[in-house]
Amino acid sequence: MWDHAYGEPMGPYFMEARAAASNVPCPGERGGYTVEMFHGDFPQFTRTVPPREEEGEPLTEDLVPGPMLENFIGQANDSVLPSRWGSMWRYAAGLYVAHFAAMYLKTYAPSSDNEIQAANRAAQVGVVRSASMGNTSISYDNSAVTAGTEKWGAWNATQYGAQLVTMARMAGMGGMYVI
Repeated sequence: MWDHAYGEPMGPYFMEARAAASNVPCPGERGGYTVEMFHGDFPQFTRTVPPREEEGEPLTEDLVPGPMLENFIGQANDSVLPSRWGSMWRYAAGLYVAHFAAMYLKTYAPSSDNEIQAANRAAQVGVVRSASMGNTSISYDNSAVTAGTEKWGAWNATQYGAQLVTMARMAGMGGMYVI
């Protein structure tokens, strides 16, 4: 018979079907999610700035610095591919960006007075387990955060990430190997 599928008349059709079934993205495939889409889909990451006297309409500005937001959108476009997500793609890409934007904002401060203050912004905080008032004591239950990170990393640290993980399970993101 033929040594390779391309020598057989149905070979190109087989190779096309194999590529589609294997859930491997096309070389160079990227999403097309934009800052404007993110603003429309997730307005909670912007704030309204009152207009100056000479300007008539209020302005909106990003809560996440522009370069960081562009970075998260670039990562989403590289990771959340339209061929794998179909009609869920835009929302999934937005959830990806919103997750990383929220994680960034959890640690954000315009500046820190020292390295300890900067490091404390990144501390994992769970649900308050107990609190007292006399001599002030608060304890946290981090088990939900740490248990959630065992399989899905930090995706369970935000509602956006948890939604994206749920959608990923529905989309069947696991690849297949087809011979």
